[in-house]
Amino acid sequence: MHKINDGNYEELTTTGKPVVIDFGATWCGPCKKLEPIIEELAGELGEQAIVGKVDVGESPAIAQKFGVMGVPTVVFLKDGQPVHQFTGLQSKEKIGALINEHLGLEV
Repeated sequence: MHKINDGNYEELTTTGKPVVIDFGATWCGPCKKLEPIIEELAGELGEQAIVGKVDVGESPAIAQKFGVMGVPTVVFLKDGQPVHQFTGLQSKEKIGALINEHLGLEV
């Protein structure tokens, strides 16, 4: 899983691959519960997609770009454009189904 910040955002989101971005914060309990789920999905997706995490405290401009108002928020990008996002803790199965639905990838 990539750590996404202001310095590498463009590079990681313009590869042509689908992107899953997990927006969180170190002080956020649900974010800490979601992180291992996202990491597991990243392992299952392998090279099919870029999966990364944004700390909203360190990179507020990226969070603002996507209108992130609460954490955790997960955003899916296809061809560099957001196609879906959700806020709050979700199960691995639910997130996998959303990845399949919106990015066309099997996990």
